[in-house]
Amino acid sequence: MTIKDTPEEWEVRATETPFKGNKTSVRTDDVVMPGGSVARRDYQVHPGSVAVLALDDEDRVLVLSQYRHPVRHKLWEIPAGLLDIPGENPLHAAQRELYEEAHVKAETWRVLTDVYTTPGGCDEAIRIFLARDLSQAEGERFEVEDEEADMELARVPLGELVSGVLAGDLHNNCLVVGVLSLLAARHGAGLDALRPADAPWPARPFEA
Repeated sequence: MTIKDTPEEWEVRATETPFKGNKTSVRTDDVVMPGGSVARRDYQVHPGSVAVLALDDEDRVLVLSQYRHPVRHKLWEIPAGLLDIPGENPLHAAQRELYEEAHVKAETWRVLTDVYTTPGGCDEAIRIFLARDLSQAEGERFEVEDEEADMELARVPLGELVSGVLAGDLHNNCLVVGVLSLLAARHGAGLDALRPADAPWPARPFEA
């Protein structure tokens, strides 16, 4: 038996969009269930995101602390951002986010993992990259605003982050998935066996 997610789409009898926001919206679908009944499903429609686990030569991960109003917490996170342009190459978006949030560039990129953040209530898909061979970016720093103006940057040893995740002290989805995936990759086939940075991503197709 092969354990692998498979695409499938059940019949939708009716659909509406009761709310449209700046970046996301809420959709309501009437979905036909296997027994023939129809159930209403509400979910957030999301453009998709990218995140970057940037690992330096001292085995430290670049993280940032940012206020997240829905959960009323300042969370330690890895650089991440929306796919603002439909069909945008996710690697280019990840490189942009690493530059804008940390003023850092990386020479070596791999796909670490792909996840759906909350598939029961949101269609957001995130691609998490592993970035290595880091250096300071050139040029002017990106001008931040709103919550990002209060961000704190740090480089934290990978082992310390893993301990924080397992202790329940770190909660950001991308950070948790990223550091545990990196640990698993190291204990498995190794980092060079990770998918290339331009690997296909069916959840958010793009042109190379």
